[in-house]
Amino acid sequence: MARHIGDLPHALTHQDQLEARLRGKKPAVFLDYDGTLTPIVPRPEDAVISEDMREAVRDLATRCTVCVVSGRDRPVVQELMGLDNLIVAGSHGFDIWSPDEGTIERDAGDGAFQELLEEVKKRLHEVMDPIDGALVEPKKASVAAHYRQVNEAERSQIKAVVDELLAAHPDHLKVTPGKMVYEIQPKIDWHKGKAVLYLLETLELDRDDVVPIFMGDDVTDEDAFRALEGKGLGVFVGRADDPEVGERQTSADYILDNVDEVATFLDQLAR
Repeated sequence: MARHIGDLPHALTHQDQLEARLRGKKPAVFLDYDGTLTPIVPRPEDAVISEDMREAVRDLATRCTVCVVSGRDRPVVQELMGLDNLIVAGSHGFDIWSPDEGTIERDAGDGAFQELLEEVKKRLHEVMDPIDGALVEPKKASVAAHYRQVNEAERSQIKAVVDELLAAHPDHLKVTPGKMVYEIQPKIDWHKGKAVLYLLETLELDRDDVVPIFMGDDVTDEDAFRALEGKGLGVFVGRADDPEVGERQTSADYILDNVDEVATFLDQLAR
């Protein structure tokens, strides 16, 4: 059941509840990257994981299954993480890699969809390249239009071109709004929530003795929170008074205020 983010109990101050939920069971931890393992930064390439966070994730991965589920391309996430003992699902779960099984690719549309994404990228560049601070980020299964550093008066131009593309291809494109970004994707029934459920089944973790935990901060993470309702736990990362969060409703169960608290939470899970 969705509720306001400000009504969520804090994961670090309700440790007794979490311990009761995990007693006699093992966690399987799914982590968003941007805004969860690293703070949100003006440019995506500057979101470098801290050594403390890397150590917390590395340590936890020796004790249970840990998977990073990100909208970024998988090779980019792997390079940023610098760890080889994690399962990584990039492109919102279209492209999955396991240290035991290697690459498990989801169909990102290839053929016509790849041609369409090239068209999207070209059109976004035409409109956004002249706008100071705008950034077009091509990915394996989407194209992201970033406007965090764009003057507020010019942001409407970016929304207009995104709306134009959606209107031109209503049956083949969809957009997921994020924190100062529009993510334009093929209109395929696949998202982070389905990726998490797929991984639980594929890794034989869909069992009574496993508690899946998903941690994320953005709109795209709500699909994973909803997917785990009744079978796992969702942890929202961020503050209710953050203007980028606003009056959002969430299906998460707990909240952590920032990335530092995520590292502390992961350390506690690893004990």
